[in-house]
Amino acid sequence: MVIAGFGCRADATVASFRSALAATGVRPDGLAVPEDRAALIAGFAEGEGLSVTAITADQLSGIDTPTQSDLSLTHRGVGSVAEAVALAAAGPGARIIVARVISSDCMATCAIAQGLRV
Repeated sequence: MVIAGFGCRADATVASFRSALAATGVRPDGLAVPEDRAALIAGFAEGEGLSVTAITADQLSGIDTPTQSDLSLTHRGVGSVAEAVALAAAGPGARIIVARVISSDCMATCAIAQGLRV
């Protein structure tokens, strides 16, 4: 299972998500975002034909990420929201295969996790 995890600002757009995902060069099996951002990505997910896993704050707690953003640490308590939600959605034993990248408008980040589930 390959999951694209997203972190984003409240005013991110479909173009923001498209740009961030394109920068990874990967076609995922599904998407993941923090629970309070699920509505923002719904249109993008529908257009891509992908499901969205909404990750709760409790699920993010304690996830170590390869990269660190002061903004993510301050607001979400994780080094990278995109990496953390991707890892949470991909399940136990998942690993980051593409570290977070930033959309061209700087409104969204995306990271790719590979899970053990098929």
